[in-house]
Amino acid sequence: MVDATNHIAGRLCSYVAKLLLQGNKVVILNAEKSMLSGNRYSAIRQWHEYLEIGSIVHPEHGPYHARRPDRIITRMIRGMVPKEKAKGIDAMKRLRVYIGVPKDYERSKMKGFEDAKIRKPSAYYLSMKELSMSIGGWSE
Repeated sequence: MVDATNHIAGRLCSYVAKLLLQGNKVVILNAEKSMLSGNRYSAIRQWHEYLEIGSIVHPEHGPYHARRPDRIITRMIRGMVPKEKAKGIDAMKRLRVYIGVPKDYERSKMKGFEDAKIRKPSAYYLSMKELSMSIGGWSE
């Protein structure tokens, strides 16, 4: 069980990808509270540019881009494992990512990674919740 609160998303995902490749099952909770470092406006602008990428021939045929925090985290981890090999496919089957904390996991002990925690005040970071709300993927 990993609590993503106040963790930098990329660093958290790299630790989780390593655990998955070692054969561990990993559950990430509070995905919307993980952070992206850097300027919030440039990050949002880059995501808007990324979301504009589509098929010229038939836009409904994809590619489809993740907009919800749990899907964004899953996609980040997928980019860190060998997704076309059996080892990577099995690793992704051992991953669960949730927005918030489901009732099944409320009483369980959560773990964090000290190297992945934010070090500056939270004003220097963009939360996955803010990003997702600005790109139209998720709202409360």
